[in-house]
Amino acid sequence: MRIPTPIIEYALILPMLIVFGAAVLSVGFEAFISNKYRRQSQVLLTVSALALALIALIIVGNTNARSLAVEGTIAFDGPGVFMQFIILLSSILATLIMAERRVDPAGDAFAPRASAVAGSEDEVIVTKMGLVQTEVWPLLLFSVSGMLLFVSANDFLVLFVGLEVMSLPLYLLAAMARRRRLLSQEAALKYFLLGAFASAILLFGIALTYAYTGELNFGAVSAGISANNNAAGLLTVAVGLVAVGLLFKVGAVPFHQWVPDVYTGSATVVTAFMASAVKVAAIGGLLRAFFVAYGGYAWDWRPLFWAVAILTMLVGSIVALSQIDVKRMLAYSSIANGGFILIGFASTSRAGTAAILFYLLTYSLATIGAFALVTLVRDPSGEANNITRWKGLGKKSPLMAGLFGFYLLSFAGIPLTSGFVAKFTIFVAAVAGGALPLVLVGVVASVIAAFFYIRIIILMFFSDPDPDGPVVVVPSKITAGAIAFTSVASAVLGVFPQWVIDYVSSVSVFLR
Repeated sequence: MRIPTPIIEYALILPMLIVFGAAVLSVGFEAFISNKYRRQSQVLLTVSALALALIALIIVGNTNARSLAVEGTIAFDGPGVFMQFIILLSSILATLIMAERRVDPAGDAFAPRASAVAGSEDEVIVTKMGLVQTEVWPLLLFSVSGMLLFVSANDFLVLFVGLEVMSLPLYLLAAMARRRRLLSQEAALKYFLLGAFASAILLFGIALTYAYTGELNFGAVSAGISANNNAAGLLTVAVGLVAVGLLFKVGAVPFHQWVPDVYTGSATVVTAFMASAVKVAAIGGLLRAFFVAYGGYAWDWRPLFWAVAILTMLVGSIVALSQIDVKRMLAYSSIANGGFILIGFASTSRAGTAAILFYLLTYSLATIGAFALVTLVRDPSGEANNITRWKGLGKKSPLMAGLFGFYLLSFAGIPLTSGFVAKFTIFVAAVAGGALPLVLVGVVASVIAAFFYIRIIILMFFSDPDPDGPVVVVPSKITAGAIAFTSVASAVLGVFPQWVIDYVSSVSVFLR
């Protein structure tokens, strides 16, 4: 019997192919390019590949051709294209922040390159010059290629492959901080072990889904659920296991234990990459699995998402109040924001999908900017992440402190910020979907979260600076450019959000 030749729509998957091909080429750079030119070559390749993939995505996306590709295993639809756009944009910004790094006296491979220090008589904090670990670039590209596949998967096997391609490089990236190396390696080990368990649980859920429906394609699984009324308990277990495996990647409570340790132990620029691009990919995979494959089973899984969203919002907001480390506080902020995003799952409507997409865009931009600013607050021992060390920072560097305060206000959902618009759209969609109690909990969690955000703002602007406290390093031009882009984009999305909201509303339909 002749085996049919598979049909592959290369144009639709071109962004993924560009990033994956660049990742393979980047491995070759590691092997064959000398140390003298390796770093510059890797940075140029990474930025060029991500930018080219973004351009290809925009060109192909503007054709308005929405179809299934690669024998129906990959969906080229509005939500998938928009999430790929956010992932590529976030990855480019994270790459720019990583690009001009040097080694500081404490051995941090990702310390800012600049030799001048803002507001200080000391000429130099960064005295020991050295090259960044170039292995970060192929790892980043492989991870991004997995993310692009993960958010567009229309088949459980493809979803799992995308998840592993995304996750395995992240375990290594988490261990690559030279400053506090043991803490970084401990964080990576925790991330790897818990991630392995989550992947196994997800795979078990996929196997039970196949046992119930006899299908792995999302559309076929949805049809199989509608046609099969027997052994509903098996399906419930399958859906629960898949939810556990994917909610781990989101960092939702009670599967959040890895987030604070990994965010704190990783190099800050790697944390920025994980908190933005990886968060978008995790939500994207969760959206596609539950809105497409399990969409006909929504009345049964919605209560699970209600409970997880409430726990995630409250635990993230309350525990953040007691944190004294800026990165750890932002980690719990990420957990809480994941809970707000999960409110959108209470409404399985088009409005809920659009609200989630808009929230992902605003959150990823603000997160990249916030972590980029954290890398600039330094003392001779490295990054000054203890909150008490930030006293009076607004008087030393008003611009840096003002921008950081702006991002914090956006996370808190203060009016005229992109975070406020994002939360408002999520709440409106949830109310329309009959989830008013969930929205009320979200409002309470927002009030709680505002306390720890405003506490840092008060500490920066209404406290006297410590003469021996940290200083703000003058960033390189590309780092400053990345910060400027995120701040301007966040401001525009807060004041003039309607055009983006209209766009995501028009593309928020999943192919089935």
